[in-house]
Amino acid sequence: MKCFNYFTRSRRQRSSSSSSSSVRESEVKEQLKSQCSSSIISPRGIPELYEEKAHNLRVFSFAELRDATWGFSRLLKIGEGGFGSVYKASIQPLHHHGNNYKEPPISVAIKTLNKDGFQGHKQWLAEVQFLGVVDHPNLVKLIGYCAVDNERGIQRLLVYEYLPNKSLEHHLFIKAHDPLPWKTRLEIALGAAQGLAYLHEELEVQVMGTYGYAAPDYIETGHLTTKSDVWSFGVVLYEILTGRRSLDENRPKTEQKLLEWVKRHPPGSKMFSSIMDPRLEGQYSVSGARNIAKLADICLSKSAKERPTMSQVVERLKQVIQASEEGKEDDEKSFELCENDELLVPQERPNQVTPSELWKRRMAHLAKLGDHVENSNRKRFMILQRTKCPS
Repeated sequence: MKCFNYFTRSRRQRSSSSSSSSVRESEVKEQLKSQCSSSIISPRGIPELYEEKAHNLRVFSFAELRDATWGFSRLLKIGEGGFGSVYKASIQPLHHHGNNYKEPPISVAIKTLNKDGFQGHKQWLAEVQFLGVVDHPNLVKLIGYCAVDNERGIQRLLVYEYLPNKSLEHHLFIKAHDPLPWKTRLEIALGAAQGLAYLHEELEVQVMGTYGYAAPDYIETGHLTTKSDVWSFGVVLYEILTGRRSLDENRPKTEQKLLEWVKRHPPGSKMFSSIMDPRLEGQYSVSGARNIAKLADICLSKSAKERPTMSQVVERLKQVIQASEEGKEDDEKSFELCENDELLVPQERPNQVTPSELWKRRMAHLAKLGDHVENSNRKRFMILQRTKCPS
């Protein structure tokens, strides 16, 4: 099966690297075949799509990316995660023809594989395959990659489009920046939900779990499902509401774990507003916030079967945003999954009674009154009969 030939190297690279450290294409292709059949990536979607779209990815030399990052200078480092360090850089367009070509450099984010990290070559392959085929406005675009083995060991790098507005985490948790307005938070939540829904429905993939966001069923079994992602999204919704990390050891012990803390102030309680991000300064829809929290609680259901699909989450978020834009308070109703698992349907409040139900209650009440009158008359008649009897 043809996957992608991104390990082909130039003659100059071959001459500068020892034969013992060169990448063996046959081994890599075998790895790609096994990666194509992994449980995390759908064997129907990703590999087939990748064969069609692999040519859109650009293959970089290690020297190109090293020079673009000034030798992976700390001055250009913009982040670090489970995969490795991320650097901001500029690269020349693919069809650059020297100084006479006026197209400006492209700003990119270059992610390097941490050789001592938890993620390795196999995860790197999966990410290249996966991001090489996704095409959605709410998902980051992969521009290209670099894969060489040299005297320093394996070198695995990914080159993404640079996102100048930084991450949600950056805006929520770094207090030096202006707080995200309520409307912006809702729009970000909707965009993220739409991106996940696209991955689940179009590509049939799940996202690897991260500590603090991993669903309990994933922790127990090690098996990822789309409902594992839904649980993780529930955590993110509470982060958006509270402005707090899922795990923050710098807070008091009773407040370090976000989900345990918010449980003390459920959406329907009077103290619910105490969990809201104080940086919002009260500028948010109270009913909208309650409904977001209710949605988060459903996403965080212990049973995976009780969690909604991401499509359902998208629809509910749209309802909250629409109510906010129209200046209306979204009805504070609870909602649950239909049996057909298609829609989130609001439940009627317990104190709401339909006209037909009210009529039935009144008729039942009148019937009881009639029985009471009849019983009273019967007792009175018996008493009168007794008084007429001779002693």
